[in-house]
Amino acid sequence: MSIGRVDPAPLPGQSTTGTSQSLARPQRFFFGTRALPCPYVAGRIERKVVTDLAGPHSQAYYERLSRAGFRRSHGLAYRPACPACNACVPVRIVVGDLVRNRSLRRTEIRNASLRRANLTALATMEQYRLFARYQRSRHGGGDMAAMTFNDFRAMVEETPIDSRIIEYREPDGRLVGAMLADRLDNSYSAVYSFFDPEMAGRGIGTFMILDLVALAAAESRPYVYLGYWIADSDKMAYKTRFRPLEQLGPDGWGPLPG
Repeated sequence: MSIGRVDPAPLPGQSTTGTSQSLARPQRFFFGTRALPCPYVAGRIERKVVTDLAGPHSQAYYERLSRAGFRRSHGLAYRPACPACNACVPVRIVVGDLVRNRSLRRTEIRNASLRRANLTALATMEQYRLFARYQRSRHGGGDMAAMTFNDFRAMVEETPIDSRIIEYREPDGRLVGAMLADRLDNSYSAVYSFFDPEMAGRGIGTFMILDLVALAAAESRPYVYLGYWIADSDKMAYKTRFRPLEQLGPDGWGPLPG
């Protein structure tokens, strides 16, 4: 995910001079990106506010930002700050409340043979080949379809927090899916997933989210963050399969209607 050029700005009320800042409370800055065409809603403009996660206490810092609707790309956390638009709605699954309806149960049954490996976020050529096949099949015209192995490795490995690459293999050892996820104190955050495009009928993408919920439950983490849901974007429609889903609104987190 490309952030674009950024213009520096300090946090409100934060001085840019002086050396009295405590090491226990490192100085943090937010930046605004330049305006670009929105990749999700035609005719709209996208801007983001971003902050660098590097430095002391980056894990705790990102934990707080996640609760405020931020997402991570490489060493940055970002949130939409689009002019005259609030279509991007942060959403999360409450792990203990997820209802596995008939469709979700069928997806779990179809993929019950898959074996999970929860690994440190290190990229492999095997993962990249699967990622490249997925991009060519599903997003051939997008920027990610042109990513090299070094680009993919940067996406996976450039992280200042506890990030994981979760692999899913058939019993014969064949890699058929993978998810990049951030492991935080009270949650998992699904960053990006990809799978064998020839197996799309099995619902592996949905299964990986269900399995991440199961992993969060086993580790007593109450939330799984899914990023942003956009009502007018077909690309985001899959997120509403996981009910009840919470959204972040002006008054905090609450149920997503519908």
